[in-house]
Amino acid sequence: MTDRQTDRQTDRQTDRQTDRQTDRQTDRQTDRQTDRQTDRQTDRQTDRQTDRQTDRQTDRQTDRQTDRQTDRQTDRQTD
Repeated sequence: MTDRQTDRQTDRQTDRQTDRQTDRQTDRQTDRQTDRQTDRQTDRQTDRQTDRQTDRQTDRQTDRQTDRQTDRQTDRQTD
């Protein structure tokens, strides 16, 4: 092999290696970004569900309490 051929061969190998490395880095970065977005979305969804559930529970308790109060007052007035 001549020096030129050897240089070209070395250049090709270096280019391939660089390309593979760049591809790996890009893949990792994309994966991390996707993971972060998915985590945020999941967190927001979970927060919404938790908030709704908490609100419903609070509403039920308040309604029960109000109903009991009203029943007591009505009972007192009736007696």
